Amino acid sequence: MRFLSTRGRAPEIGFREAVLSGLAPDGGLYMPAAWPALPAEAIAEFPGRRFPDVAARILAEFAGPELSARDILAMAERAFAAFDPPEVAPLRPLGGEDHLLELFHGPTLAFKDIAMRMLAAFYDWALGGRARGKTIIGATSGDTGGAAVDAFAGSSNVEVFMLHPKGRVSDVQRRMMTTGRADNIVNIAVEGAFDDCQRIVKKLFADETLNSRLDLGGVNSINFVRLAIQTVYYFTAAAALGRPAAFIAPTGNFGDVFAGYAAKRMGLEIARLGVAVNANDIMRRVLTTGVYEPRTAVPTSSPSMDIEIASNFERLIFEAAGRDSRGVRALMGELEGTGRMVLPPAMLQEIGRDFRAESADEAEVASEIREIFKRTGALVDPHTAVGLVALRKLREKGAIKGPAVCLATAHPAKFPEAVRAASGVYPELPERLEGLMTREERMIAAPADPDAVRRLILERSRYVEGACG
Repeated sequence: MRFLSTRGRAPEIGFREAVLSGLAPDGGLYMPAAWPALPAEAIAEFPGRRFPDVAARILAEFAGPELSARDILAMAERAFAAFDPPEVAPLRPLGGEDHLLELFHGPTLAFKDIAMRMLAAFYDWALGGRARGKTIIGATSGDTGGAAVDAFAGSSNVEVFMLHPKGRVSDVQRRMMTTGRADNIVNIAVEGAFDDCQRIVKKLFADETLNSRLDLGGVNSINFVRLAIQTVYYFTAAAALGRPAAFIAPTGNFGDVFAGYAAKRMGLEIARLGVAVNANDIMRRVLTTGVYEPRTAVPTSSPSMDIEIASNFERLIFEAAGRDSRGVRALMGELEGTGRMVLPPAMLQEIGRDFRAESADEAEVASEIREIFKRTGALVDPHTAVGLVALRKLREKGAIKGPAVCLATAHPAKFPEAVRAASGVYPELPERLEGLMTREERMIAAPADPDAVRRLILERSRYVEGACG
């Protein structure tokens, strides 16, 4: 399997390089040169199969000859052993034809654990025998950071610099990043929003001097292999359900819902992909009007979705443009030059074949948490509630009919105050996380300035070559 850049001006790479890469050198995002197609008979064998087995079968399609399905299975067995239920991502009925896909049973109680632990295993394989360590620089709106810290803590050949927006993640999310003691992890609290963190990371990946001093890698959803791993739970959910369904994904950076699109391109029958957003509703606006115009993100009770620059949307543009990298460059240049871009009508129509979007305001989110608890006795976190509000609205408009699966992206205990305010019930952390809220934290404050963060990384890195500066 080869991977190419959405902007068409970077050399193609193989799976090993895709594991270790963030942005392509031309500023684009890597995509498979051609989508692998799973035979219908292979998909028909997934019901009843264990999650690691399905993961190995799917990911072998992307790894190609570089890594065997047997080797991937051994990695998956280790990666998913830390999850609470044996099915890893259980499907729970909500009543009628609605279901929740619970993706929060990993070590840090969020869907990011599923991809991050597998990505860490791929990193170990890809870095085998290298003398020089890898420096991961990432930005998190909450959950990616905790998952990355847990997955890579103590690694002998990887160091992690994780940026988060200061004061804009929940206390539990922050502490899952900052209370560890591994000396290969550095947490950076940026004075700004997630979009500022993401902008800094992109700037650093494009910094030729920094790249000459450190071997940079990415674990955000700009890393395509992470998205490839996330396709697995679409396949296992469909297998558990036994018939085609619509999938609704709470969306910030557009990665999780794009993983559903990737699963469909690989052969999974998906009736519709629902894009659920909170008050920071850029994806609803662009899918409705064709105008992509970021605003300033506002804080909400679902902070992982407080994003107005959805990086992975470039991947969908690439597909909707018929993989015309010249057209992608023109649109992204328009965005970077003017602060907005307008999708051609044909492209918007193509996107509309698969995607619909709806938003949920804060009152709707609180009401949904409360009503789900009254009706089912289950507590859901604010991000999942955004997805459930969007599902209801899409059903009311006739955009979704029949079975539907809403991705439950985080445990309610990651956002206890918001859940208690809505439901009157305080969700407790699992016993294995006892003491999390009282441990000492370690993080470094930094302004929303790429140069300041660059200096900090060079000062703290274990792998920097040459004199610091």
